[in-house]
Amino acid sequence: MKRGDLVTIAMPGDFGKPRPALIIQSDAFVETGTVTVLLISGTLAEAPLIRTTVEPREANGLKKR
Repeated sequence: MKRGDLVTIAMPGDFGKPRPALIIQSDAFVETGTVTVLLISGTLAEAPLIRTTVEPREANGLKKR
């Protein structure tokens, strides 16, 4: 796995179902045995300080908000 890869992960607890995630950890840390990911969700939530909304555009390939 390397930075920028999209993967499917299952986390324990409330987020137990498989979800898409983006690997954001630098490739320089591949030997650490851990990986930092950004969970991706299609569920909109009102939390502007901690959630970033990405609008669909031709450049990013998204089809829905």
